[in-house]
Amino acid sequence: MRQAKLMGLVLLIIGAFLLYFGFNQANSTFGELGEAITGKYSDETMAYLIGGVIAAFLGLFMLLRK
Repeated sequence: MRQAKLMGLVLLIIGAFLLYFGFNQANSTFGELGEAITGKYSDETMAYLIGGVIAAFLGLFMLLRK
């Protein structure tokens, strides 16, 4: 049980980092320019954001599970 909590914490931290990098990339000059031209974020930005959300939710789930 202790390993599951540790793994949950690691996943939560990784998710937070991925979300941080995704938001930074989305708000960068090139990210905003690309969004203005195409109307959507780049594939790399979306991968960071989606991966971060999934990792954070899995980590939170593992931490709160009994």
